[in-house]
Amino acid sequence: MPTVRANDVDVHYKIMGDGPPLLLIAGFACDLAIWAVVARKLADHFRVLCFDNRGTGRSSSPDAPYAIEDMASDTVALLEALGVARAHVAGHSMGGQIAQEIALRHPEKVCTLTLIASCTRPPPVNQAVIRSWGDLPRQVDPITAARLSLPWIYTNRFYAQAGMIENVIELLVANPSPLAAHAVLQQSRAICDFDPSARLGRIQCPTLAIAGQADILLPVACSEELVRGIPGALLEVIPDTGHGMLVESPRAVAAAMLKFLLQHPWSDRQE
Repeated sequence: MPTVRANDVDVHYKIMGDGPPLLLIAGFACDLAIWAVVARKLADHFRVLCFDNRGTGRSSSPDAPYAIEDMASDTVALLEALGVARAHVAGHSMGGQIAQEIALRHPEKVCTLTLIASCTRPPPVNQAVIRSWGDLPRQVDPITAARLSLPWIYTNRFYAQAGMIENVIELLVANPSPLAAHAVLQQSRAICDFDPSARLGRIQCPTLAIAGQADILLPVACSEELVRGIPGALLEVIPDTGHGMLVESPRAVAAAMLKFLLQHPWSDRQE
């Protein structure tokens, strides 16, 4: 997997497919593999770019405070290093916060914006949960940390499928590039400290918010707030799925994204 120097970190990325560029930004504590199924379906229509945020996967993991603004700068620097002047931009959860900041700071680089199971700033109770996850690697082993976190990510329906949760845990534990404790802590703080709500009205590109009807970590109300704040934004609620919809319902996510993206042809110029 190739690497470029972007901003002040080395960023690992993967490109698949051919067509208009589509950037996929992963969420909290997730590397680019979280997009695997969705990306394969989108690659039939787009040149799909996935990457590891700072602190995850094979990208650099600086032991210093992180901010959503830093990760947005990393992402823009990656696009520039790859010669991508303008792209469709999609982000899941924390990745949606990063995508918002890119659309606000660099509107010329964003053709459309897709915000999946995301928010402006999490509600207070949900912030408390996310902050607690940032502390887990220093307190418990990885399997225990996963068992404490996953009920917030997946639904009863997913848990009822034999072997599904155990498979997720096995994949997390077997990751050849496990997250450093400091990276989990810093990403969790970045999520909770970011609040673009007063600036949302400046986002002018076509925008779709996708929410999971059963998401308890960032509920549908979080996506509704995004839609109220971003002019002309649309909301798609996927039934019977939770925050981990990229794993639990990837086909539904890909279908919702394709329906939206194909209605907004890519342009290499700002509209």
